[in-house]
Amino acid sequence: MHTIEEILNILSEVKPGISVAPDEELVRTGVLDSVDIMSVVMALAEEFDLEISPLDLKEENFHSANAILELVNRLEE
Repeated sequence: MHTIEEILNILSEVKPGISVAPDEELVRTGVLDSVDIMSVVMALAEEFDLEISPLDLKEENFHSANAILELVNRLEE
């Protein structure tokens, strides 16, 4: 199981200078755009050795840091 701190660190690497709460909306508020999401996907794949399929590229999996954490933990099961 990974931690929310790991996800928040990845988000801050992808978007330097951002500081978000674990349940803060990222997509609808414009914090992350489609290019940022692809950068997050690549960072997650590299950091956690995951394969994230196109079927997982849904807004609901990236709408908050908590949602990203749930995705990562689900993919590692």
